[in-house]
Amino acid sequence: MTLTRRREIETDRRLRLLVGLVVVLAAGVTLTALWTVSVSTPPRSSADVATLVTLALMIALGTLVKARIRIRSTTHLISWNETAIVLGVAIAPTSWVVLCTGVGVALASWRLPRIKLLFGVSKNIIVAFGAGATLAVLPWGPPTKTTHVIGMLGVAYLVAALLDDLLAIPVIALASGTRISRQFRSNLDLRIGGFAVRFVVAVCTLLILRADPRLLLAVPPLVLSLHLAYSTRIRTRTEQQAWQRLARTTDALNVVDLDQVLTTAVTQAAELFSADEVEIELREGGRTVRGTTAGIRHDGGDAEPSAVGGTVIPAALEGHDRAVDLGVLRLRFAGPVELSERERYTLRTFASALCTAVRNAQAYAELARVAEEHAHAAAHDALTGLANRRQLLDEGTRQLTDRHADGVSALVLIDLNHFKEVNDTLGHGAGDRVLMQVADRLRGATRPGDLVARLGGDEFAVLLRRLPAPAVAAHRADALLAALHEPLHLDGMRISVEASGGIAVAPATGGMTELLRRADVAMYQAKRAGQRISTYAPARDTADLGRLTLNGELPRAVADHEFTVNFQPIVDLGSGEVTGAEALARWHHPTHGIIDPLRFLEAVERSGLLPAFAEAILDQALIAAGSWRAAGFDLPVSVNVSPRSLLDARFPGAVLARLRAHDLPPDRLVLELTETLTLSQLDVVDRVLSRLRDSGVRLALDDFGTGYSSLSLLSRIPVHELKIDRSFVTAMETSAEAAAVIRSTLDLGRSLDLAVVAEGVESEPQRRALWELGCVAGQGHLFARPLPAGSLLAALQRGAGGRPGMLAPPLHDAGAVIRLPGRRQGGRGRTAGSPPTAGQTADEPRRR
Repeated sequence: MTLTRRREIETDRRLRLLVGLVVVLAAGVTLTALWTVSVSTPPRSSADVATLVTLALMIALGTLVKARIRIRSTTHLISWNETAIVLGVAIAPTSWVVLCTGVGVALASWRLPRIKLLFGVSKNIIVAFGAGATLAVLPWGPPTKTTHVIGMLGVAYLVAALLDDLLAIPVIALASGTRISRQFRSNLDLRIGGFAVRFVVAVCTLLILRADPRLLLAVPPLVLSLHLAYSTRIRTRTEQQAWQRLARTTDALNVVDLDQVLTTAVTQAAELFSADEVEIELREGGRTVRGTTAGIRHDGGDAEPSAVGGTVIPAALEGHDRAVDLGVLRLRFAGPVELSERERYTLRTFASALCTAVRNAQAYAELARVAEEHAHAAAHDALTGLANRRQLLDEGTRQLTDRHADGVSALVLIDLNHFKEVNDTLGHGAGDRVLMQVADRLRGATRPGDLVARLGGDEFAVLLRRLPAPAVAAHRADALLAALHEPLHLDGMRISVEASGGIAVAPATGGMTELLRRADVAMYQAKRAGQRISTYAPARDTADLGRLTLNGELPRAVADHEFTVNFQPIVDLGSGEVTGAEALARWHHPTHGIIDPLRFLEAVERSGLLPAFAEAILDQALIAAGSWRAAGFDLPVSVNVSPRSLLDARFPGAVLARLRAHDLPPDRLVLELTETLTLSQLDVVDRVLSRLRDSGVRLALDDFGTGYSSLSLLSRIPVHELKIDRSFVTAMETSAEAAAVIRSTLDLGRSLDLAVVAEGVESEPQRRALWELGCVAGQGHLFARPLPAGSLLAALQRGAGGRPGMLAPPLHDAGAVIRLPGRRQGGRGRTAGSPPTAGQTADEPRRR
C-alpha cells in the first residue's frame, strides 16, 4: 500500500471519528429535550402543536435555501437554518426547538448520504441547543425594549454562528485536506457578511411578529432576495479565487524538467478543481502519471485502473490551434460531479498551459540529449570509443591544475610502426579493426584512473595518474607496449604490430600542451634510436631552442610584414558558386620559409604583439575583400578571433574603424569564434560580442561539435553561423556517429535559423553526401587550397566551365527538378542579399 493511500485511509478514519463525536453529543441533547418536553413543557393546545409544526417547516425551509460550494465530489451547502433556529428559540421553549430542528433538517436532507444526513441533523441540533441555552442564561423574559431584543438575540445568534463554524470547519478541512486555520480564514468576510444579513432578517422577522403577524408575508420575498444576492457574492468570490489559483498554477508549470512539470500539474490541478484524483496520460512513451494534492501515486506505463470511481472529466492536451495532441488530462471524482461553465473554461485553459509546458520540457530534454551526444562525440574517438585529443588535453589540464598530494602524472605517447602497410595491403577496413584491437589491449593494460586516448591515425596516448615516483612511469609504459607485442588476430591471420613509445613526466610549467610536446619528442627519439620506448631528456630536446629563436623574432616579423594571409573559398555545395572566403595567416620567414601557424600563434598570444598582429591580418583580409568587390565579386571574408582579443573592450571599435577605412559594410566581415571560448562567461566578452553583432558584423562558431559546451555557448553568443569541424566530414563516410553529429548540427542550425558550413570537403562523395543531408555550404581541397588574394580573384574570374564565380560544376543541371535537402536560410539577423556562408581565421588559422 502506498504512502498516499495510507494517508487517505487515516484521513477517512479521523473524519468518521469526528462526525461520530458530533452525533453522540447531539443524541445526548435530543434525549434531554425529549425528557424535558414530556415532563416540563408538553404541548397543551392546538396552538402549541401549530407552533411545533411551523417551527419544523421553517427550519426545513431554511435548510433548503442554500448557497452551494463544491469540494471534490462533495457539495457543501450554506443554508439559512440558523436564522430559523434563532427565531425558534426566541418564541418557543428550547426543547421544542431542538426537536423541531432535528425533524426539519431531516425532512430537508433525507436524500443525502447517511453520514452527511447524520452530521447535518446533529450539528444543527447542537446549534439549536446552544442558542436556546444562551437565551436561557441571559435575562430574556418578555422583552419590552427593541434594543433589548436586538442585544439578547444578537448574543444568541453569535453563539449559534460560532457553534456552526466550530462544528463544520474541522470536518470540511479534514475532507478537503487543508489546515483548519486556513479553512477558517477562507471566505471569512463573506461568512461574516452572511451571518450579519441573516441576523438582520431574524431581528426584523421577530419585530414584525410582535407588531403585526400579518406582515410576516413580506419576509419570504425579502429572504429570497437576500439569499440570491449572497449566493451571487459567493459565486463571484469563488470565481476570483479560482482565476488567481489558475494564474499561480500556470506560473508553477514554467519549468524545463518534465517530471517536475507533471508532478506540479497533478498536485495543482487536484487543488484547483477540487478533484479526488488527477491523471495525465502522454501519448509519447505511453507514460501515465496519477496522483492527488498529497503527491504522485503512479508514474509509468501500463497503469492499473484508478481506485477512484465515479465521475471522470477528460481534457485533451492540445495547443490553441489544436495542431498538437500530446495526450489527455483526466479529473476523477468519487461521486457525481458536473463542472460549471467557468470550471470547464478553466480546465481548457489549464490543459492548454500544461500542453505548452510539456512541449517546452520535451524540447529542452531533446536539446539536452543532443548536447550530451555532441559532448560525448566531441570528447571521444568515433572509431575506438577512446578519449580524443581534446578530452586528453582537458583531463590532463585538470589533473595538472589540481595536483597536490595525488602523486606524479606522466604521459605515454604510442605510435604504431608500419601501420600504413596494413592499410595499403589489407585495406582501410582491416586497418580500422587493428586500431580497435589495439585500443582494447591498451584499455586492458591500464589501471583505474588512467586515461587512454587516440590522438588520430595510429597514434595513441595514455595519461598515467597518481604515480608514486617518476621512475614508475617507465615500468608502466613498458607494460603497455608489451600488451601490443602479442600478434593480433584479423580474419584468420596473425598480424604483429610494433609500436614506439615516448614518456614524459608532467613539467613544472607549460601545462598539458608542453607535456604532450615532450612525449612526442621522446617518441621520435625512440624511433630514431631504434628503441621500443624512450623517456624525455631535456638535453636532447632541440625544439625548445628553435621555438625560443622564433619567439625572439616575432617583433621583427610584425614590423617587416612577414605575416601574410591566404584565402580558402567557401562554396555553395549545390551550385559550385563561391559565397565567401576564409582568411588563413602564414609566416614567411626569410630563413626558415613558410612556418606552420601552430608554431607561432601561441607565442603571439602570450606576447604583447597580439593587437598589432590581429590588425595586420584584419587589414589584409579587408583589402582582399575590397579588391574582390571592385572586380564584381561581393564576398564576405572570415577572420578568426583570439579569445584574448575579446577581453579588450576596445576591440569592437578597432574592428569597425578598419571597416570604415576600407569602405566595407560590416556584414562583409565574419568573425569566427572557437568553441573552446570559455571566456564567453565573462561580462566583458558578452559586451564585446553584443556590440560587434549590433554593429552588423556577423559571428560564426568554428569547429562546432568538437567542444564540450556547444549549446551553452549558443545560448550566450549571438552567432549567425556554425562551422562543422573537418574531423566529422572526414569520418562521415565510415562512421555513423560522425554522420549523426553532422545531421544533428544541421537540424540545430535549421531550428535556430543559422547558416552551417562544412569544413574539410575533399571529395565529390563527401560533397554530395553533405548536400543530401541538407548542408548548403562547404570548403576544402575539393574546391581549392588556400590561395593568395590575387590568385583567388583570378580563379573567380576564370570560373568553372566558363562560368565566373564558380569553382565546381553544379550537382544538378539547370532546370532539373530536384528535392531540396532542407531549408536554406542565412541565419539569425541576416540582411537581404547576404550570402548564406562565410569563412575563417586570422589569429588562429589552421590548414584546411
